[in-house]
Amino acid sequence: MLIRAPEAHSRSIVKAVSWRILGSIDTFVISYLVTGKLVFAASIASVESVTKIILYYVHERAWAIVPWGRADKASAEVPAPAVVAETA
Repeated sequence: MLIRAPEAHSRSIVKAVSWRILGSIDTFVISYLVTGKLVFAASIASVESVTKIILYYVHERAWAIVPWGRADKASAEVPAPAVVAETA
């Protein structure tokens, strides 16, 4: 991929899959409550799982290169306070 990010691709993939599992459970439950049919709910949850894993992965990699709001970026820009020797 052309996007360089400070975290490994494998980490982004695992995050995408774990998030999608949680999201798919939510989609399945809502789909079942709306349709009342397990087959429809499972079909909807299955299709959206695949598409949303891909979308989330791309989204994560894109945000990984944005420095805005990152604690590690902010601490690198602020100089450390000078150590002042105590006088007795």
